[in-house]
Amino acid sequence: MGQKTHPFGFRVGITEVHKSRWYAPKALFAELLVEDYRIRKYVDKRLNRTPPFAAVSDIHIERTREELMVIVKTARPGLVIGPKGQEIDRLSQDLQALTGRKVSMKIIEIKNPDMDARLIGENVAEQMKKRANFRRLCKQRCEAAMQNGAKGVRILLSGRLGGAEMARKFDTRLGSIPLSTLQANVDYACVPSHTTYGTIGVKVWVYKGMFTDSEDEQLDSNAAGARARARGRR
Repeated sequence: MGQKTHPFGFRVGITEVHKSRWYAPKALFAELLVEDYRIRKYVDKRLNRTPPFAAVSDIHIERTREELMVIVKTARPGLVIGPKGQEIDRLSQDLQALTGRKVSMKIIEIKNPDMDARLIGENVAEQMKKRANFRRLCKQRCEAAMQNGAKGVRILLSGRLGGAEMARKFDTRLGSIPLSTLQANVDYACVPSHTTYGTIGVKVWVYKGMFTDSEDEQLDSNAAGARARARGRR
């Protein structure tokens, strides 16, 4: 039995940063957790599923007593901000109406979208809806990631591939992906592709090298737990 561990969950608090950074008493915890889920779902629907299709990869949430900060990582920051910041202001107001709290937004640009697992997965899922050849598609995405500096990449498709009657899996790998090494920077995403003949699951792993070797973009934050512990070699 292949018992797989989520690469991000495996590293949280050791080399990876929590995606929700706040502390709450027991009575408030469940309410704030559900609120975080609603915020992520709303921002994803607003920016990824409808125009402007802003290629949002990740959403981090921080809370203080007075304010809620939503940090959006996107490959197209211009589309999120809009002309003269109109789009981001509108989104902030909508989130304030949704949560009833003061909301501030922060945009972080993804400089290399070809190495982001979520964006690769979204791209493959979108192309699958348009009945693209999944073998060629996976090969192209893997090669693009390797050319842009990835040390290893894997794409796993599962479902009624090509409209076949029986569901199956298709796996494409290039390079190495050390899943058991905590010090390895492995980006992972699971994206569903809702095609006309059923839902196909798209899983993507991208190995970007060791955390100690690369200066990974840090999220500037004053929140507790905003920085993961640095694990130096001994």
